[in-house]
Amino acid sequence: MELKGEYVNGVRGTEEQDNFDPSAPPPFQIADIRAAIPKHCWIKNPWRSMSYVLRDVHVVFALAAAAVYFNNWFFWPIYWFAQGTMFWALFVLGHDCGHGSFSNNALLNSVVGHILHSSILVPYHGWRISHRTHHQNHGNVDKDESWVPLPENLYKKLDGHTRFLRFTVPFPLFAYPIYLWYRSPGKEGSHFNPYSNLFRPQERKLVMTSTACWSAMAILLAYLSFAVGPSLIFKLYCVPYSIFVIWVDSVTYLHHHGHEQKLPWYRGKVKSIPYLNTSISQCMYVFILILLYI
Repeated sequence: MELKGEYVNGVRGTEEQDNFDPSAPPPFQIADIRAAIPKHCWIKNPWRSMSYVLRDVHVVFALAAAAVYFNNWFFWPIYWFAQGTMFWALFVLGHDCGHGSFSNNALLNSVVGHILHSSILVPYHGWRISHRTHHQNHGNVDKDESWVPLPENLYKKLDGHTRFLRFTVPFPLFAYPIYLWYRSPGKEGSHFNPYSNLFRPQERKLVMTSTACWSAMAILLAYLSFAVGPSLIFKLYCVPYSIFVIWVDSVTYLHHHGHEQKLPWYRGKVKSIPYLNTSISQCMYVFILILLYI
């Protein structure tokens, strides 16, 4: 049992109030965390990883088949939320491929990552590389890639259209596809352009491959719209895709910013304080209301 006034997470707290300071250095090193993780957790089992892929893909197709079979407005909202959540599951598996935690085989990671991410319109290598940049520069205003806060002077320079979409509920919940195409305000480049400053010259062929896979998926969706009708594809794919985007934006924002106690951002060696963030916290309440309605 912790005693009152003991140091908790490196800062002094009490039973009545936790004075945790997210900007304070933790009382441990990364090596300590690695040493505390059981050795079997570091073993990458590609068969187990593939079993998760097959399980999730099976659920995705089973949900789609059920939606087509029932095809009524009682079942569609249930399908949209469930399928959107499964799209998020596919994204997480592709994310693990990008980190190399899916298996020790780089080719297997790349093939599976392309199939999973392209199926939900995410350019695998394009996003993988920018995500690597995010992990290398987490919390850095100038170099990070995930929900970077805006300096006030940059915010004032935004045109009304951009400012409205970025800071008005519920639009920030749908920011992820825009980020893939244009990145965040104040940053140039695209996850689809191999010559973007996001990538090194030796990575251009990888980005071209991912953009081609993304394009193939977009063409397939267009073909299916003509083959079975745009209304059905909208209900089967587009609405769940929107739910998936909401999951991505909500989880990544809260993960990297906190909720009540905001995580600090830095520029150089100085803590950055006067920055404006998106209204994603307000959007979370909108999302919750949508789920309650469903």
